[in-house]
Amino acid sequence: MLRGNFFELASVNDSAGKLTAVIHFDKTHEIFQGHFPGQPVVPGVCMIQMVKEILVQVVGNATRLEVADLVKFLTVIDPRETSTVYIELIYSNLENDRVKISATLFNEEIIYFKMRGTFLVSRATAAGKLT
Repeated sequence: MLRGNFFELASVNDSAGKLTAVIHFDKTHEIFQGHFPGQPVVPGVCMIQMVKEILVQVVGNATRLEVADLVKFLTVIDPRETSTVYIELIYSNLENDRVKISATLFNEEIIYFKMRGTFLVSRATAAGKLT
C-alpha cells in the first residue's frame, strides 16, 4: 500500500531473523499535504504499516497485527530534513502461524520509532486467496 510510492526500500540485508534496510521517503507524497500543512511529519500509523509491509516481504504472505506489546514514537520525522532512515526488523517464528517482531527506525544516533509485537501470518492457497 505504501511501498513504491510513500517509501522505497534500498540496501536490504535479510539473514538469520534480522532484516536491515535503508528507507527513502517520497517527501512530495500527498500524505504530507495533510499531515501537516507547512510542517510535514511521517504519520505514526504509516510507520506501523511500513513494518507490516516489510514483514510481508520477509514471510511471503499477508499479515495482521495481533498484539502490539510496545509502540513508541520517540522523534518526529520531517521528510524535508530526513528523507532517508534505516530499519532494523528482528523476527522469529512462533507456533500457530505467528511471527514475533522487534522493529526500530533510526538514523545515526537518532531513534524515531520502536515497536514490538506479534503478527498473524495468513496462509495463501494456490489460487492466491488467503485462508
